[in-house]
Amino acid sequence: MDDKVLKALYETVLNRRDNKKEGSYTCYLLEKGLDKILKKVGEECSETIIAAKNGDNNETVYEISDLIYHLMVMMVDQGIELDDVLKELDKRSEKTGNLKTFHQVDKNS
Repeated sequence: MDDKVLKALYETVLNRRDNKKEGSYTCYLLEKGLDKILKKVGEECSETIIAAKNGDNNETVYEISDLIYHLMVMMVDQGIELDDVLKELDKRSEKTGNLKTFHQVDKNS
């Protein structure tokens, strides 16, 4: 995985946290705090779902990008390192045969 773009985005968010910049949306989110950041993560997640459901790949890519950005802001706010997430993704990419069995729900009851 080429993670240069993700690392650059993460570093930009860290920089905004440490060096306030007038008019920065990232600074605004970080100043407002976790509730505001989580609200935006939720909104972007919903917009991603809607775009995918509508079958509009261009819009879906746009919304996924917004979601990733807001997740990065949340990570910085919570002190979660990008490398920790990338390591977890690497670990998961090595797994095979881990399909979970889901229980059946009777939708008539």
